[in-house]
Amino acid sequence: MAAARPGGPGPRPLLVACALRIEQAALRSGGDRGAPFGCTVLRTGMGPRAAERAVTRALAAPGLAGAAVLATGFCAGLVPGMHPGDLVVAEETRDPRGTVTCAGTSLLAEALARAAPGRTVHTGALTGSDRVVRGQERARLRATGAIAVDMESAATLWTAARGAARTAAAGVTHRPVAAVRVVVDAPEHELVRIGTVRGGISAFRVLRAVLPAFYDWHRSLPLPRR
Repeated sequence: MAAARPGGPGPRPLLVACALRIEQAALRSGGDRGAPFGCTVLRTGMGPRAAERAVTRALAAPGLAGAAVLATGFCAGLVPGMHPGDLVVAEETRDPRGTVTCAGTSLLAEALARAAPGRTVHTGALTGSDRVVRGQERARLRATGAIAVDMESAATLWTAARGAARTAAAGVTHRPVAAVRVVVDAPEHELVRIGTVRGGISAFRVLRAVLPAFYDWHRSLPLPRR
């Protein structure tokens, strides 16, 4: 973790947000070795509205006012050739409200490759949806340039970025955000097909393994500007 400047602000806390109980279980079973002080794992519940509500509440807590926010969990891959267990690092998240640019994408991708050797790491746009998407709808989203879709990342990061304006009152002028998702199904491996259980187990194991990469990303962040 970055050292604080004498008399200056200390390292910012870290909020890791996921939607599902199984995602939370994977993150918790990964252990806390190397975890930064002030790291919180938040289960938001499923869907963009639940994510927005939960993240808004969490960031209102005094200890998390200036937190960096990382959205994680499972996703649907949109690119042919993706496999369950592949990793997606968002360069940006998208939803109908707009686009949020992620911080430290290259460093995060490199850290994930170290944490999960043998797994393919994809970088690109991660789009949000308010429902599970299949078939032609996936093809439509792929045509927009997105490489993966999930229901909570875009809402989580939009809420975090919007909330950064409120942290300015506390002297914090910028909130780094990121999103990392593990592919649980893909064009050739949709959830409705045989092999779903195997794909889900693979994704769970990968999510459990990548916490050190999240901590590396957090340590690389600049100290809060005041």
